[in-house]
Amino acid sequence: MAPMRLVTVLGARPQFIKAAPVSRALERHGGVTEVVVHTGQHFDANMSDVFFEQLGIREPDHRLDVHGGTHGRMTGRMLEAVEEVLLAEEPDGVLVYGDTNSTLAGALAAAKLHVPVAHVEAGLRSYDRRMPEEINRVLVDNLSDQLFCPTDTAVANLEREGFGLKPVSVELVGDVMYDAVMYFADRAVRPQGLAEAGSFVLATVHRAENTDNAGRLTAIVAGLNQVHTRLAPVVVPLHPRTAGVIARLGLRTEFDVIPPVGYLEMLWLTKNAELVVTDSGGLQKEAYMLGRACVTLRDSTEWRELVELGANVLVPADADAIAAACREHLGRRVQPDAALYGGGVAAERIASSLLRRLAGHRADAGVAAR
Repeated sequence: MAPMRLVTVLGARPQFIKAAPVSRALERHGGVTEVVVHTGQHFDANMSDVFFEQLGIREPDHRLDVHGGTHGRMTGRMLEAVEEVLLAEEPDGVLVYGDTNSTLAGALAAAKLHVPVAHVEAGLRSYDRRMPEEINRVLVDNLSDQLFCPTDTAVANLEREGFGLKPVSVELVGDVMYDAVMYFADRAVRPQGLAEAGSFVLATVHRAENTDNAGRLTAIVAGLNQVHTRLAPVVVPLHPRTAGVIARLGLRTEFDVIPPVGYLEMLWLTKNAELVVTDSGGLQKEAYMLGRACVTLRDSTEWRELVELGANVLVPADADAIAAACREHLGRRVQPDAALYGGGVAAERIASSLLRRLAGHRADAGVAAR
């Protein structure tokens, strides 16, 4: 019998990180051919290619080169392109990660073609529909046949939404990002050209609710400027989209801007920072996993357990509030609990469960055909 075929749809740098340990686990199991589709959502070398190189992910089998434009236009173009791939590849299943437009396009294309969908990082909820990621999460969970949840909170979210009564598999597997951090932490490398030799604050800003709102972004830049000039140097690997908006608004940045960095460089920055300031979902967790306190530049977060633990604090887009929070938490360390995110075996659990379920689908299809 021919090996099972699994199409994995990726598009943004956090998805490359999450896919790396799962792809390794699938390869260890054998019996499946993974076909990697890169939508192109993150497309330049610093945001895409370097992650494939550093994480050991093989080159994508399909590059769709879809990026830019509104959410609707981007998702629609991805949907059309992914559908063509699925029609050509005829996979036994489709695997998607997270909450991006690439995630939604992959899940929707598969569901319309009656191809089973597995969603890694299912059940996350910020309960803030202003976030495009929240809309994507809810839709993808409802399109999926297999829901791999990273935390007990995620499972509880799905239970409240009635998923326990639906013919889908809801599984607590842990967080594959923890697997990745544990695997790669010792390989972290200092970014080339980093000026700071002493203590510093690491900051990132890229979420649409911040970059698409001139008032919020202006306040965030002002807050980071305050921290940099009055408290500690701030290092910002600046997302190209954010850099473009800052330039259009004519905002003055006093903090240290560096180009986007690879995963190993970001791990080094996180491990060595005195504080992490971000609007990224993934970096909130990586800060915790590496023992660093985090100030999150958002009104809500899908990783609510970190707020409840006190490892993460939500701060509004207000310059003085940002500066005050950084002053309070600078240098604070947190003690990560390995069990919170699955102890580093999430990828193995996902691979085992996914392959069992795909084999069952194939067997059922064979019986039906007879």
